[in-house]
Amino acid sequence: MMMSLKKEMVGLVQQQNNYVYIVRCRDQTFYTGWTNQLEAHNAGKGAKYTKARRPVELVYFETFEHKSDALKREYQIKQLKRSEKAKLILSKKKI
Repeated sequence: MMMSLKKEMVGLVQQQNNYVYIVRCRDQTFYTGWTNQLEAHNAGKGAKYTKARRPVELVYFETFEHKSDALKREYQIKQLKRSEKAKLILSKKKI
């Protein structure tokens, strides 16, 4: 009985979505990150950077099955210039 519950929990964790996101902070800066809980930043549970810049607005996200893929994409987006991030947000508005 205990083993099947453990397997079920492992399955749920593996099914958990991973997100790369961009939020616009109160000071109009963009913050890019990775999470499995998109709601965290305005609840005060996000990155230190956004805690002092709340409220933030989720302006873009992508969903990934695997954390490793999300982290790779996060790195790619963080390498973009602000103007390129703005174009990304406008070209693929998902909110």
